[in-house]
Amino acid sequence: MAIEVLDATVKALASDVGLHPDLLKMAMTLLLSYPLCAILKRFPDNAIRAKEIYILSCSVFYLFGIFTLYSGVTTLMIAGMGTYMISFCFPAVSYMPWINFFFIMGHLFKNHISAQFGVANYDTNAIDITGAQMVLAMKLTAFAWNVQDGRLIKKYPNQPGIVTKFQRERAIVERPHILSFLAYVFFFPSLFTGPSYDYIEFKRWLSLEMFDHITKDTSKKHKFHGKRTIPRSGRVALKQFLLGVFWLVLWIKLGKYVSLDYVLGDGSAFVSMPFINKCFYMWALGFTFRLKYYSAWCIAEGSCILCGLGFNGYDKRSGRYLWNRVKNIDPWAFETGQNTHALLEAWNMNTNKWLKNYVYLRVTPKGKKPGFMSTMATFFTSAFWHGTRPGYYLTFITGAFFQAIGKVFRRQLRPIFLSNDGVTAGRFKLLYDIVCYFVVQLAFGYAVQPFVLLDFKPSLWIWKQVGYYVHIGIAIVLFIFYGPFKKKVIRFLKQYHP
Repeated sequence: MAIEVLDATVKALASDVGLHPDLLKMAMTLLLSYPLCAILKRFPDNAIRAKEIYILSCSVFYLFGIFTLYSGVTTLMIAGMGTYMISFCFPAVSYMPWINFFFIMGHLFKNHISAQFGVANYDTNAIDITGAQMVLAMKLTAFAWNVQDGRLIKKYPNQPGIVTKFQRERAIVERPHILSFLAYVFFFPSLFTGPSYDYIEFKRWLSLEMFDHITKDTSKKHKFHGKRTIPRSGRVALKQFLLGVFWLVLWIKLGKYVSLDYVLGDGSAFVSMPFINKCFYMWALGFTFRLKYYSAWCIAEGSCILCGLGFNGYDKRSGRYLWNRVKNIDPWAFETGQNTHALLEAWNMNTNKWLKNYVYLRVTPKGKKPGFMSTMATFFTSAFWHGTRPGYYLTFITGAFFQAIGKVFRRQLRPIFLSNDGVTAGRFKLLYDIVCYFVVQLAFGYAVQPFVLLDFKPSLWIWKQVGYYVHIGIAIVLFIFYGPFKKKVIRFLKQYHP
């Protein structure tokens, strides 16, 4: 009865403020995570089981009490326990992580299909369990690889090169307690929006091993709450919260002036725009699309910082603790990025780490460098992870070509604008950077439209309004650098390299 009253209250409030009820519920979970994390941080340091039960209770309240996703717990449990059994009950074979990967992605695919085709008048603003399942998919596929890396370390103790430094730091050598594993699966501050992180990071935070290297020298410079091990992080968390609120307000305000309704409306205002105006309008649209993600990720990161999970060591130069372990977005780096690599590194950072370390590098044969096929496999996985809508694939496949072309520009064109040492900026480097900035930003503004539109025909329609100019540019670059004149072009450019 209480749950029904809460649900009705939220719907009435959403109607008053003009928001979709599920968006308001999402905002509620993000805000509630702050006081709940403040309580979690105040548990006794050695009360690990109590912390785990508290974490699970908060997540159940989110799933049942706020979103009324009664089947949500079952969905997440199937994924979580499936990975747990595959990782520890399956024979210790080299392809175990891939079996788990296809199990998790197949389960997610099934629910994406159900959400898209199993519901009449599919609402893109509605929150279903697939959002939480997407976050969990990153955790669980990484978990299986971490278990496999732990087995390799135990099997070849005298061969440190059998795994990389990154893999060794995150390897799971011993089977975790089931309650610890479930707390990792259902960690409430990142349940719906992320960020994602590896199990070892969660375990080291839960057991407070993460703070073992804090020395007396550093502790003198920073205030602690009594005898608690976790340093104070309230100000840093508040800063992230206020930053998230800023992006949210900006998203609401700009939405009145730049929107898809204007582009797709019955009028011909957008269609009749000059070509260059359309390109810049799509860039502005891309910016407004990103604002809600900036907001959600900043606020979610703040709650993780508040409970201590965001702790990332001590910076001797600045004399401050670092709280960027679960940082998921760098808006400034993205909006000022001059190349594809910079933009991808700044956007959805933990998802990119997952794609890099558990897809891109894992599909690459040992001893070989990742190539174009690794890039395509990674971008296809990203699109598949997002869902089954055609728009995702249009955007991510285009993005794969962006990355491939970006490497060509960096190797063949960029050196021309550097000095003889190959590092110092040359005479025309500033002009090169300005051109690259506008080319990359406008290209991303073009590429992200299907990601928002989702459907095939509207996506092609909006690209058609600017003459598919980005794809034509991609084709020209590929022809120049991979066509019959490839060697001549590269030979010509290299004569201008420092």
